[in-house]
Amino acid sequence: MSRYTRKDIYRMIEEDDVEFIRLQFTDMLGCLKNIAVTTSQLDRVLDNRIMFDGASIEGFAKIEESDMRLYPDLDTFCIFPWRPQHGKVARFICDVHYADGRPFEGDPRYVLKNTIREAADLGYQFDVGTECEFFLFHSDDEGRPTTITHENAGYFDVAPQDLGENARRDMILTLEDMGYIVEASHHENAPAQHEIDFQYEEALRAADGIMTFKLAVKTIAKRHGLHASFMPKPKPEVNGSGMHMNLSLSRNGKNVFYDADNAYHLSEEGHYFIGGILKHINAVTAITNPIVNSYKRLVPGFEAPVYIAWSVKNRSSLIRIPAVTGENQRIELRSPDSAVNPYLAIAVCLAAGLDGIKNKIEPPKSMDMNIFRMTERERRAAGIEYLPENLFEAVQGLEQDEFIKGVLGEHLSRYYIRAKKKEWFEYCSYVTNWEIDRYLAKI
Repeated sequence: MSRYTRKDIYRMIEEDDVEFIRLQFTDMLGCLKNIAVTTSQLDRVLDNRIMFDGASIEGFAKIEESDMRLYPDLDTFCIFPWRPQHGKVARFICDVHYADGRPFEGDPRYVLKNTIREAADLGYQFDVGTECEFFLFHSDDEGRPTTITHENAGYFDVAPQDLGENARRDMILTLEDMGYIVEASHHENAPAQHEIDFQYEEALRAADGIMTFKLAVKTIAKRHGLHASFMPKPKPEVNGSGMHMNLSLSRNGKNVFYDADNAYHLSEEGHYFIGGILKHINAVTAITNPIVNSYKRLVPGFEAPVYIAWSVKNRSSLIRIPAVTGENQRIELRSPDSAVNPYLAIAVCLAAGLDGIKNKIEPPKSMDMNIFRMTERERRAAGIEYLPENLFEAVQGLEQDEFIKGVLGEHLSRYYIRAKKKEWFEYCSYVTNWEIDRYLAKI
């Protein structure tokens, strides 16, 4: 049931002295876009009459069908706390439709809503909690981002070692002003690396929250003279930044992953859900780890998962079952990073898990030992395979997985695969400083 009506929107805009409205939507690659209007256009906004040129957006429409409409989700209305107190700026997150009113199948939010609807048809609600990591670096004299930091803090350090503590506090207060609940935050392992954890939310609101989170973090960081980067691996010598996804499924308000009588308190449906994700993980990885740089994080020696396995408590596995019980029972997928398009990432994880439940896909045996310390022979004997080692391998996995392509839809999967292959081939043809340093004088 919706929280806000049209009448509520008119009232809040008048009471809070809102002058500008930003209509936000997300492109195929997970980049936030928007159109800004004044409140004089509010009738047009609420009547879905604001249009834009979809041919200008990566993965959207062709030129001959490029007129697209924005349908604001009234429940996403909020006021930006960092904008002026008089003449405030508010936003809606929007769904994208064709000019004739049909939903646009290439809209990532539409893909997620479709998958949520399929889960609802089976009686399920899907909830997601994320652990978002990022770096706070200095900007140069021209305001351009660098990878420079003056701190050397590590896990859970506090000020004065943690030089980003004040900025992180302001980010959390800003997010809570916008209606989001932050469960915890702390300094991460690498210098200048931070983590902010969101409370569980229904899947669509969780995806909206990730997009809002990234905007708020970057905005507040800039106000502190810093640059917030969600790049998975900006510095080769330290841990990269992930976005662990905690997943749970409920029916009639009860967590279906919990069973007090089963091993690890994980229900049969929970096992099947894991089986589905592991079955489709190569294709899923093309979405959850979407850029060339993502695979610089997924390497041995830096805590990020490398092998396709699941476990209880063991943090070396791709999927971990945290030490909780009852309504807190969940599945933690540790491979995603914050470069994701959250709508697509959540959609493919949900769909893969549901495929596991519907087809009773048994996962392999839980690996309750440190996989990083196993020999290659031991891993082979246990049937443990590697995650895709680069973007091209992941995209090949997506091309071969008709089920995950079906979740994305024909339009979006075609455009996404094309864009990611282009990114990979551009990377392969680029001559890096590493190559110059290694080869120029020797060969």
